[in-house]
Amino acid sequence: MIDLVVGDDIALSVRVRFAPSPTGYLHVGGARTALFNYLFAKKTKGAFILRIEDTDRERSTVEAEKAIMEDLRWLGLHWDEGPYRQTERVDLYRKHAEELVQRGLAYPCYCTEAEIEEMREEMLSLGIAPKYSGRCRNLSESDRKKLESEGRVAAIRFKVPEGGEISFKDIVRGELKFRFSDIGDFVIMRSDGLPTYNFAVVIDDHHMNITHVIRADEHIANTPKQLLIYQAFGWDPPQFAHVSMILGPDRSKLSKRHGAVAISQYRKDGYLPSAMDNYLLLLGWSSPDDREIFSMDEMIELFSLDRLSRNPAIFDINKLRWMNGYYMRKLPLDEVYEQAIPFFLEKGFPMNADWLKKVVAVYREHTSTLREMVEEALPLISFSLPFDSSIEEELKFDHVTQVLKAFLEVFTPYKYKEVSASLAWELLKGVVDRVGLKRGKVLFPLRIALTGRKTGPELYHFIELIGVKEALERAQRVLDYLERR
Repeated sequence: MIDLVVGDDIALSVRVRFAPSPTGYLHVGGARTALFNYLFAKKTKGAFILRIEDTDRERSTVEAEKAIMEDLRWLGLHWDEGPYRQTERVDLYRKHAEELVQRGLAYPCYCTEAEIEEMREEMLSLGIAPKYSGRCRNLSESDRKKLESEGRVAAIRFKVPEGGEISFKDIVRGELKFRFSDIGDFVIMRSDGLPTYNFAVVIDDHHMNITHVIRADEHIANTPKQLLIYQAFGWDPPQFAHVSMILGPDRSKLSKRHGAVAISQYRKDGYLPSAMDNYLLLLGWSSPDDREIFSMDEMIELFSLDRLSRNPAIFDINKLRWMNGYYMRKLPLDEVYEQAIPFFLEKGFPMNADWLKKVVAVYREHTSTLREMVEEALPLISFSLPFDSSIEEELKFDHVTQVLKAFLEVFTPYKYKEVSASLAWELLKGVVDRVGLKRGKVLFPLRIALTGRKTGPELYHFIELIGVKEALERAQRVLDYLERR
């Protein structure tokens, strides 16, 4: 176990957390944050903690929380503790907020949302960066009672020192400094009795003994407020590592138009968790040897915070598809088959494990996702006439009926026999010889007649998978159809 000297020379083992808000689904950025925390915990023999930050009661849902946890499990990011929920810890936050009020480090604020917005607009009109004006900072007891008699319910604001600055050394970005004058007194408990984000995370991180906070760089602006709260309680803060943002290929904010969707959607689209983990790793982290393909064990072995980049990471859906295709072909056949089962069931494939494994072995070679693989394999179980007009166009040539008749003649003796791909290939070469045309002139219309598609795996693999009897029946149906036209 790696021990770190944190704060007052207290040796603590590494403890990190992933703390999603269940107001939506797990997206690429959140999944990457979870992965980095998980890898660091495993690398250091530490603990990976899951905390659900659900204090936004209007937007938080149980369904979103379940979906986030399901996606984490799918990615293989299993937590050691939790899930802890902030809504179950409200009394703890209130207790600490009251302590700050009693010590004169925080105060009740009775300003309404309309009044806050009015202050904000006034400052903007004067060219001043908006912050709280301090209206309630020095209210007397009689002032407070008067406001309460009007039915106003107080929030609690943290009293930011009036002069000076606060700094911290970020593991990724180095020394960062913030002036108190730019911050302004901020709310730590809302008037509905719930904590704000910046307050709750400090209380939780302290009580959960979090040693490192690894999160997106959009949280840099929150860090000085959190450090002020640590300072007020006399607590040692964790070390911070703010990872770079993720942009689209056009270097704009990542969105659906770049192919970035919820992790659950990638799962539904047939991406493999091992490929997803591998790709997420490369969004802001670089290996010492410029490699791009890593197993989970290799990721854990090589991961270190000092290889996180300050520069924005670029999300490229085509690179993800390439990587997923690589894993489709390189993972053990049984593993790919097991993950493909839901897709086969969805499309009505017969659940014959031995046969489906042969299907996977053939079709994974030229497809990039599980869904794509199963879609490509549909001609194995689905055949109907007439074909699409663009497909039928390829069957209008005079020699096509000759090809189909030659196929029937060569393959009929094998109608009730099990034919391997290698034997099917020899028989197909016999069809080519019998027709007397170039191989492509024979096999292309034959492919269309048997599959209804212009592309796919080698025809001899297809024939092995559907069986000669089915292949002959399809060829005869197409021949009859063409002769009736």
